[in-house]
Amino acid sequence: MTIRVIIADDQAMVRAGFAALLNAQADIDVVGDAADGAQALEASGRTHPDVVLMDVRMPVMDGLEATRQLLGRTDGGHRPRVLMLTTFDVDDYVYEALRAGASGFLLKDAPPADLIGAVRVVAAGEALLAPSVTRRLIEDFARSRPAPRRDPKLRLNGLTPRETEVLELIARGLSNQEIAAGLVLAEQTVKTHIGRILAKLDLRDRAQAVVLAYESGLVTPGQ
Repeated sequence: MTIRVIIADDQAMVRAGFAALLNAQADIDVVGDAADGAQALEASGRTHPDVVLMDVRMPVMDGLEATRQLLGRTDGGHRPRVLMLTTFDVDDYVYEALRAGASGFLLKDAPPADLIGAVRVVAAGEALLAPSVTRRLIEDFARSRPAPRRDPKLRLNGLTPRETEVLELIARGLSNQEIAAGLVLAEQTVKTHIGRILAKLDLRDRAQAVVLAYESGLVTPGQ
């Protein structure tokens, strides 16, 4: 199945370069681009992409607000996966975007292979959280600016002890394979647990699961 992608970035050269790279892949089709968040919303509504590559800082409407609007829809409309494009100096926005439901982020100067792989990972429903820098960012912001807690631990009460254990390991950055090895479980069993965790907590993917684990106090920064 072809992955439909929109590229939202205020730099025309970046959009053109990313589009050329992605369109060269047999399984990826760039169906639109946008110079700001408002255009990204319009293009998404028109083309129904699987993945939106969303720059954080853009004029008119930034990537954070566009992500909130794309993923905060309650009318049952199309909601694509969002992969944030960023640089180290906008870490604050990255964390807020993850809380808004973005599936991860990628540095704009990452190698071409990383961009292609990131699109495929996010399109498959996974969160791009493997790089240690991502976990460090989440820890930093969970430590310094915790979000208002509306008794988040109450949300975890619906999890079984095993599901809670798996959620903790997800938040520590372990892969499914590593979780399976640590808990002596089949990898498919771990995937089943993760699916149930996301369903019970009404989360889109692992990115939101990690954020909730920190905000609820299940995992503490530096622990």
